[in-house]
Amino acid sequence: MTRPAPRVVEALNAALHRLFEERSSLHLLGEDVRDPYGGAFKVTRGLSTRHPDRVLSTPISEAGITGVAGGLALAGDQAIVEMMFGDFAALAFDQILNLISKSVTMYGDRVPMPVVVRCPVGGNRGYGPTHSQSLQKHFVGVPNLALYETSPFHDPYAQLAEGLDRGPAMLFEDKVLYTRRMFRDGVVDEHHRFAMRGGSTGWAHVSPMDGTVADVVLICPGGTTHRALDAARILRARGIAAHVLVPARLYPPDLEPVLPLLADARLVAVAEESTEGGTWGAEIAARVHTRIWSHLRSPVLQLNSADSVVPTAPHLESRVLLGAERIAAEIEKGAARSLQPRGPAAPLVTAGSETAGAGAGEQPAAAAVDSAEPAAGAPVAVPKLNNNDTAYLVVRWFADDGAYIGEGDPLVELETSKAVEEIAAPADGHLRIRAAEGSEVEVGDLLAELFAEPPAAPAPDTLALTPSDERVAAPVPAAVNPTVAPPAQEPAPAARTHVLDRAQQGTAAVVTRAHREVPVAFAAVEVRVDPVLARLRTLSDETGAEVGLPEAVVKAVAAAHPDFPHLFGTLVDERTVRLADTVDIGVTVDAGNGLYIPVLRDCAGRSLADLSDDLMDFRMKAFRAEFTAGELSGGCLSVSLNTEPGVLFVQPIVMAPQLCMVSVGGRLTRLVLEDGVPTSTTVVTLGLAYDHRVVNGRDAIAFLRAVADALHDAERLVACAGPQ
Repeated sequence: MTRPAPRVVEALNAALHRLFEERSSLHLLGEDVRDPYGGAFKVTRGLSTRHPDRVLSTPISEAGITGVAGGLALAGDQAIVEMMFGDFAALAFDQILNLISKSVTMYGDRVPMPVVVRCPVGGNRGYGPTHSQSLQKHFVGVPNLALYETSPFHDPYAQLAEGLDRGPAMLFEDKVLYTRRMFRDGVVDEHHRFAMRGGSTGWAHVSPMDGTVADVVLICPGGTTHRALDAARILRARGIAAHVLVPARLYPPDLEPVLPLLADARLVAVAEESTEGGTWGAEIAARVHTRIWSHLRSPVLQLNSADSVVPTAPHLESRVLLGAERIAAEIEKGAARSLQPRGPAAPLVTAGSETAGAGAGEQPAAAAVDSAEPAAGAPVAVPKLNNNDTAYLVVRWFADDGAYIGEGDPLVELETSKAVEEIAAPADGHLRIRAAEGSEVEVGDLLAELFAEPPAAPAPDTLALTPSDERVAAPVPAAVNPTVAPPAQEPAPAARTHVLDRAQQGTAAVVTRAHREVPVAFAAVEVRVDPVLARLRTLSDETGAEVGLPEAVVKAVAAAHPDFPHLFGTLVDERTVRLADTVDIGVTVDAGNGLYIPVLRDCAGRSLADLSDDLMDFRMKAFRAEFTAGELSGGCLSVSLNTEPGVLFVQPIVMAPQLCMVSVGGRLTRLVLEDGVPTSTTVVTLGLAYDHRVVNGRDAIAFLRAVADALHDAERLVACAGPQ
């Protein structure tokens, strides 16, 4: 098996170890950086064990730590400072601004100041206003101070080494990147590749695999890389080719290697997580304007997070911080002003044409206005998007009625009970919308038609009268007695009602079908989990990923697949079960916006840390209701995660055509006798709902015991998880 690329935190740790081996005068200072803690994000793990005299865990005083580093540099040594959180660099600003950076030149001769201040920055971790900021902009333009930022493209050893050699410097490390893997071998994904421009501390240039030239060049620092790549994928689906540029060094920037690419693009954008105003992105935009203004089709588009503190609640944090959808939407707007419109050009009428020869007041036959629409309209029907819903909601049309649409262009968004799906145009043509935004449509209904020629507008007398257009006078009842008014009637009190949202309606349809069609039986066992919880804590420290009991249960379930393949199958008919080739397991996620069951792919072949990354992504998508139908389909078995404290057990249902669903409850404390001595232990209840047509109780109990055995053997569970 090919070993996966290292995570960014592993690459940083390896870079520090290499630097300490090469530079005997290098010191590391910071809070809790010594083993066994190894720093808040485990970047310095192992350094103090190998170099105990040169790794110093300091008191909580960022100004003092940084001042000591400056003193070491003035004395001829080298120093790396770790800020526990980059937000605290504000406390060291005086030492960085007035001691370390100025000492380079204020003594008459140039004085080497080999100091690098490492700063974990950025949000999307739920750490709140004072632990989630991106403060790079406050250090841009400080004389003699170089700024770098980690990325999944650049070797952090090269950044740290160059920072020490040219010193002083700051290295910003986006916290979300720590658990992400480095890109290697020039490959980003199946559609994108990357190459370096300007050497190992230059620019990473991401471009389409097929060599498509750039409509848009998106510049971003390393921490925004994945959001920029997601935006590029969104834009690709909308027919806009976006290239991405990521620098190793933020300041001073070297634009020379990328100026030709920027000059050829129709739009240049800069996206960063910091709030606007005096930003690194503004500095880049100003320099691009100065260098290639005559080549730009429009000013550089600058994208930033909202002007707000960073909230702790994930659903609020996601609204404040710059995300992929907003990047794509803003670029699409900017591109509309810069890119050439699509669609066929109108035919040119010349003096010698038949049209030109028509007499005054005559309408040429070829140009006659036909009130009827052309007969050759290509229908666009509602496709089947999932197995749960019979109707979908028309969210929005991407083009106006009558507009020209190219084949493959985004046409309309349909909302299922769990996701919003984009439907592409099946052919070229002029659009006639048949289902209005906000209407419900069923599979097979006519959404729209595409015509070779522009369709005529409907005749006025065929327009439907909407309630707002109606002007009908109410009839005046005859008075029973003109002199006596009838007694007023007390209105009946309105009944209180609650209308289910679309997500809950979808859940209702699924569970109703399950209870109606599947003869379910249920079994449960109790499992001691103290050893596996302890091992998962150390694994989290080792990998930097938040690995917990949900990932372990999923992995233990996947480990049972070879011995119980029929439990992972899907029912084809009353006599046939289709067995699964890969163990793709659905997991329940409910963040208050509805119940989702996204699918973890290839659970048997992936590491616990990888599963943890996917589960974290699923939770964030549940908060934002961003799942696609593809992410919610294809599972061969599901796991219901109900690990809140105090949950005894949960009896799940079976999601046809699957045959089983495992449930895991919350942790409970039990008193047990070990060698006659009462001992406290932690247990959870594992349950299994199974289709009794295929699975019998004996197999169900044996399966649960196999899962429990896998959880008991924590070391084996971690070892069989593949490379971490």
